[in-house]
Amino acid sequence: MTGVGIEMPRYKSHKVVWALKIKAIYRGGDDGEQIMITPAESGYADFSVDAAYVNKHDPRVGGYYVVYPDGYKSWSPAAAFEEGYTRE
Repeated sequence: MTGVGIEMPRYKSHKVVWALKIKAIYRGGDDGEQIMITPAESGYADFSVDAAYVNKHDPRVGGYYVVYPDGYKSWSPAAAFEEGYTRE
């Protein structure tokens, strides 16, 4: 970091989120226009996400679909998610 004399403060995450690892992403639905996510964990059905979610987060197979307590939905690469969260 150019021009910075000391290290920036570090922060540790203590958030609780809901998340599913992504096994597959495909177009589906009756019209073939819905973007569908297949969870890697068994027992969970495929679910759709809207185009705005895909355009904003660019989800990829192997990463995590993440939902925060306030309802915000996001995506996280596997390495970053697994480094910051443990399953309860």
